[in-house]
This record gives sequence, structure tokens and C-alpha cells, in this order.
Amino acid sequence: MARYTGPSYKQARRVGFSVTETGKELARRPYGPGQHGNDRKGKLSDYGNQLKEKQKVRFMYGVNERQFRKTFDEACKMKGSNGENFLRLLESRLDNLVYRIGFAATRRGARQLVNHGHVTVNGKKVNIPSYRVKPGDVISLKDDDKNLKVVGEALSKVTKRVEFINYDEGKMEATYVRMPERNELNADINEALIVEFYNK
Repeated sequence: MARYTGPSYKQARRVGFSVTETGKELARRPYGPGQHGNDRKGKLSDYGNQLKEKQKVRFMYGVNERQFRKTFDEACKMKGSNGENFLRLLESRLDNLVYRIGFAATRRGARQLVNHGHVTVNGKKVNIPSYRVKPGDVISLKDDDKNLKVVGEALSKVTKRVEFINYDEGKMEATYVRMPERNELNADINEALIVEFYNK
């Protein structure tokens, strides 16, 4: 399945949820895309709500359906809540953590940094965006890439970081301290609906 490369604003308006977590996509036009986007006011079925919730999370992390389902199946083999474990695994993706650190302004930008070989994990280059980072791993940029203009611009806009990441400004590296708690993740996601969708 090919990766979606179209406008993220259209995705956000389709599911009525800010996939960049900034709220900008829905600020001006808080309705669906297309000619009749403002006219669709029908009530969704249970299945429709479950599908919409799944798409919200999939669009947010920029994962294709096959990877998304594979990650869900992995979460089901872990101890604890399937839904919470699922979100924790998605948060542990390298591209997501590069975005959380602030090396890129968007997850798409973070994926590009990883794809192009600018990112290291424990000192070794990793160019796989879906790479699963483990607690204790250190994420950084290659020495030659720490002065990249795009990285500098993204870091200058960071006002706050998540608590499960420790960032060393001097070394320009971050440690993934632990997996996130549920209350540290997006409160507008109802992961129980995703579990229901896949358990049908």
C-alpha cells in the first residue's frame, strides 16, 4: 500500500480531528473537505465511529494500514490494556520521537530526517522511521547534520517537551526515558473504539 502524500489538512477535516495536534487544520474550516463538506450532518453508526477513531490515529502517526494492524496485534500480546499499549507502541516509533524531541516541526518532516539518514540511535545511524525505540535509548543527529537549517528552525519553535523524553541542549541529543502514561497522550483519542473495530 502506497503512503499517503496528499494534504494533511484534508485528512484532518475528513475525520474532524487535528492530526498535527496543533488545531490549525480546523481553525478556518471545521467541516469535511469537498464541495458538500459542510452539508454532511448524518449520524454515524457504531462501525462508522470506530472506523473514524482508527483513521484519526492512523493519520496522526502517518502509518499505513498494514503497519497499523501489525502494531495493534503486537499490543494485544503485551500485558495490560490493549488500547493503551497500542498508543505506547506508536509513540515509540523513531519518527514520532524525533518529532516529539523537536528536531522536526511535523511527523512528516521527522520521517524525512530519518529516511535521509540524519538520525542516530545510540550512536548508530538508523534510517527506518518505524524503528521501535526502547526506554534508555539515546536519539541524536549525525554530527554533520546538527547545523541543518530545518532542524534549527524546528528547535527554535519548541516551547515544551513531553516528560518521557530528556533532552540535552548542549549535546543536541535526547533520551527516551520510559514509555508514556496514558494521561500524557492525546486526550481526544478513544482507543477503546479502535480495539472494538479490530476485535469484530
